[in-house]
Amino acid sequence: VRNNVRYSSPALPLDGRPDEPEILSRLALILYGAGYDGDPALVDAQVIATTLAKETANPDSPVAGRNVDELTAMLCNGPGYERRLDMMLRIGPYGDAFGARPDGLTMERLKANPHGIDLGPLQPRIPEILRTPSGRIELAPEPIVADVARLRDALGRSAGGFLLIGRRHLRSNNSWMHNLPALSGGSNRCTLQIHPDDAADLGLTDIAVIKGPGGELLAPIEVDDGMRRGVVSLPHGWGHDRSGTGQRLAAGNPGANVNQLNDGTHLDPLSGTAVLNGIPVDIAPAG
Repeated sequence: VRNNVRYSSPALPLDGRPDEPEILSRLALILYGAGYDGDPALVDAQVIATTLAKETANPDSPVAGRNVDELTAMLCNGPGYERRLDMMLRIGPYGDAFGARPDGLTMERLKANPHGIDLGPLQPRIPEILRTPSGRIELAPEPIVADVARLRDALGRSAGGFLLIGRRHLRSNNSWMHNLPALSGGSNRCTLQIHPDDAADLGLTDIAVIKGPGGELLAPIEVDDGMRRGVVSLPHGWGHDRSGTGQRLAAGNPGANVNQLNDGTHLDPLSGTAVLNGIPVDIAPAG
């Protein structure tokens, strides 16, 4: 196991279509109020300028005290994301520090070595890189410990109905593979998994109606004694019956869009992120 670095250029041309960095940059421009038609290069330029300003002001940086414009002019020619990568490589622990360490890493050097560069055996870096107050890996930080009581209380309450959890399939990968003939079908199915006793109590035999905070949908059931009673599972990444997707094979077996069951109002109080698993739902036979 060795430390190494490698850069892989795009394998195929995009023929006028935007690449992922451009898509993300345009989304950022929209959020900033610049609109979709803004120049994506502005986002990269802003990131570079901000980062180099911080680095040159940091006395511990390899480019401390240097001129931001001078450093920016030294970056490689190419798309904005490559210039950003070049910047990060050059100010990193193996970088050339914008010429101060001539043998260090740059984007140009990586491109000249398409099979990668061996940086030697991996070196232990803990505990010196830890930035926690204790200098240790803190597995029980106070905010999480303080939230355990709320978790225990939630487990002890019965909200009625069922709890819906997610599921992913090996040949699904967030829907990316649903339009490939060789990977569609088989075990890659959009079914509602439910414990056999729960299915019997509800009289479920084929199709279930699932009602959640955001709406309802239909899904075929799959009886599975590996499910816990009171818990049902529906995979994400389905719902290809919307128009304009351009995925003809996937549209022939669209499945159900589990996101339609969630109204987006449930947030985890500790992290502030949306609750996507363990949402309350009601289950009934279709019709």
